[in-house]
Amino acid sequence: MSHPKQMEALHRECENCQRCALADTRTNLVFGDGNPNTGIMLIGEGPGEQEDLTGIPFVGRGGQLLDQMLDIIGLDRSRYYICNIVKCRPPHNRDPLNTEQDACIGWLERQISIVQPKLIICLGRIAACRIIRSDYRITREHGTWAQKDGVWMTAIYHPAALLRDEMKRPETFDDLKSIQSKIRELWPDFYLKS
Repeated sequence: MSHPKQMEALHRECENCQRCALADTRTNLVFGDGNPNTGIMLIGEGPGEQEDLTGIPFVGRGGQLLDQMLDIIGLDRSRYYICNIVKCRPPHNRDPLNTEQDACIGWLERQISIVQPKLIICLGRIAACRIIRSDYRITREHGTWAQKDGVWMTAIYHPAALLRDEMKRPETFDDLKSIQSKIRELWPDFYLKS
């Protein structure tokens, strides 16, 4: 089974998930989007209002900013897979509770096993704390690299944080250039593809 078919099957299975109370209030499951075959994975914390309405991650204002940021380094959704730790919107866009993350983490682990990423970019503190290290400090450590089980990992500020505080954008630009360098290191021909 190809990666897209595996991901579609997992998506169908996840649509029936009732492991936490977020399933009761969702409009749509927000499973993931993009290309699961590239080896690059972006992971956020949870869907917001626009994502809940469309069923697609990172399509609201934050997602549009993320698309613009990634465009700077030649990344679009044909070149990475993007998802969140929790697949249903927390009420009022609050942070997902640990119990909600725990209920949903198995879905993410299975997505990771399908993508088999060489590179994971965590979007924001919550994703970094869950994926990279539980005591990760986004304000101090964003843009730094860690390697776990052969996978390179970094975190950048969540796009929603950059909408609230534009002063963080120059640092994020530096982080994006670091990500671009890591992609060139891991896939020397990546930017030669059409």
